[in-house]
Amino acid sequence: MTTEKLGCVIVAVDGSEESMYALRWALDNLKLRSSAPDSTETAGYFLILHVQSPPSIAAGLNPGAIPFGGPTDLEVPAFTAAIEAHQKRITEAVLEHALQICSEKNANVKTQVVVGDPKEKICEAVENSGADLLVMGCRSYGPIKRMFLGSVSNYCTNHAQCPVVIVKGKDTSVSYEVLCPSLTNAVF
Repeated sequence: MTTEKLGCVIVAVDGSEESMYALRWALDNLKLRSSAPDSTETAGYFLILHVQSPPSIAAGLNPGAIPFGGPTDLEVPAFTAAIEAHQKRITEAVLEHALQICSEKNANVKTQVVVGDPKEKICEAVENSGADLLVMGCRSYGPIKRMFLGSVSNYCTNHAQCPVVIVKGKDTSVSYEVLCPSLTNAVF
């Protein structure tokens, strides 16, 4: 299989250096389907996907219960609004950085922002878009951190409905894993 038939390549970005490096890798190494005048196929594109955590998770805390028998699940609207505004600014900065990288390569790009658990929302976006390939960076957490935090890339490798490429490292000995047997002989 060659990568010139790729219609939709999702690149998950979270603002980390690793995810932006994976985006650069995808832009430099993958060839998308081009649209021919006599063909019904549309040109391929990169879908830059950013997943925001819900405000309650992003806050990482709850203002706490009102003492002496008050409600325990009280939500403070101003607190939630402040978290949402902050997340919006972060998302805008992440997408602006990603689009700047893409503009340097003159790539056909779309963006999508979803709210929820990253591992689940990435796999859901793959399924909903009919993506041909998912590209992700890897933070290379150690085994203890990975045990407590989980690994988004590991989850997506096992649950995404398309091949997954995990790009590791930024140094000169860059490595990547192609996690699909049908892509092991692909031309990158």
